[in-house]
Amino acid sequence: MDAPTDEFRLENAQSQMRKGVLEYCMLLVIARGGQVYASDILGALKTSNMIVVEGTIYPLLSRMTRAEYLKYTWVESSAGPPRKYYSLTARGREALKQMTEQWVAFTTSINELREAHEKDA
Repeated sequence: MDAPTDEFRLENAQSQMRKGVLEYCMLLVIARGGQVYASDILGALKTSNMIVVEGTIYPLLSRMTRAEYLKYTWVESSAGPPRKYYSLTARGREALKQMTEQWVAFTTSINELREAHEKDA
């Protein structure tokens, strides 16, 4: 069996990092927008260079709704069927707050390790 190439390993690492923060990023987008349509979430993520496909966000939206982080409302559309708009619940705002605290602690640790590496390099 062939060993994975460095390019494959790097792509896999990048993909895993994105997957690990996608839920947090989606909560940030929804919190900023108030009531947000799924394609708006996808657009905001792509604008921020988060490589994500449409089929990835729908299962996360469903999971976060079941976890009561999100609620949705149906809004009539002049261009077709009604659209589902998502917003944060109180539980979602608390989850976002906790994720932000965890993110700050995590990135601080990573930056300390990176700075020590650069210093030693």
